[in-house]
Amino acid sequence: MTDPTFGGTWPFTPQYCTAAGFRQHYIDECAHVDKGAVEQEHREVLVLLHGEPTWGYLYRHFIPPLAKHYRVVVPDHMGFGLSETPMDRTYTLKTHVENLEALIAELDLTDITLVGQDWGGPILGAYTLRNPDRVKRICMMNTMLGYGRAGPPPLTPWFQWIGQHHEQGTLTGILGELSSTVLSVMKIIGFENSSAINANWMAAYTAPFPNRNACIGAIEFPLDVHLQRIGGFVMDCLRNGDLDTLKAKPAMLAFGLQDHAIDPDYAIKDFLALFPDAPVTTFPNAGHFCQEDIPESLVALIHQFIQTH
Repeated sequence: MTDPTFGGTWPFTPQYCTAAGFRQHYIDECAHVDKGAVEQEHREVLVLLHGEPTWGYLYRHFIPPLAKHYRVVVPDHMGFGLSETPMDRTYTLKTHVENLEALIAELDLTDITLVGQDWGGPILGAYTLRNPDRVKRICMMNTMLGYGRAGPPPLTPWFQWIGQHHEQGTLTGILGELSSTVLSVMKIIGFENSSAINANWMAAYTAPFPNRNACIGAIEFPLDVHLQRIGGFVMDCLRNGDLDTLKAKPAMLAFGLQDHAIDPDYAIKDFLALFPDAPVTTFPNAGHFCQEDIPESLVALIHQFIQTH
């Protein structure tokens, strides 16, 4: 990687944690104040979680404005972004949740506002069921928890595409070449803001995938759904966790309606089944990667939500 800041668009100091048994990258920002000042101000903690096939770069427009008010932690999941991609690990929802648990325990974070999009939603949902005492609020964007018992989800264009290529044996070939296919894949999922694309953007989103081995996390994420591998873990979380405690957390949902991976109507129904009085805000012209489309609107929503809850 010749320019780790991608033309100054990712100016944040890299941090690394090995508590989960691999080198996990994260950033930890708080408005240019020293740690003593942070402790004195008792700044609240936000943990921002990305999904497929992105990394913390997705939140580059969120970090500076939110860090004016909060401590902002943005990890890269195993196999994504600037985190290590170990080949001797399993890439499942369960392992990503366990990795997040190790990172948060290592940083000793409490009273967390968890913010998640795409796979960040299932990860934060399972984390909260397993660690309710550490979570204060939940902010969701173009994602769902799947605990609302809304019935089987519709087969969206993204998962139709996943199923087709998995059955034909071509999925690994396409998702294994994300250094050249990442933009096409994101468009299938629901990337709308073409004006954001430039050389820095392309470099940032292709850098994590220099070869096929580096793509293992991105290959396995959608297969977790297509092959129904997540069911057992989700049920374990429900059996062993306290769903009523999760439902009592302040929660919000923002949804870009041009989403080809998660059906908006289904996701909203699932969310309201858990949080019937929680705010839901929809954006007709935003897509699945809403952080790229409407960052200012989402930052304002999150800040307002935290201040009122």
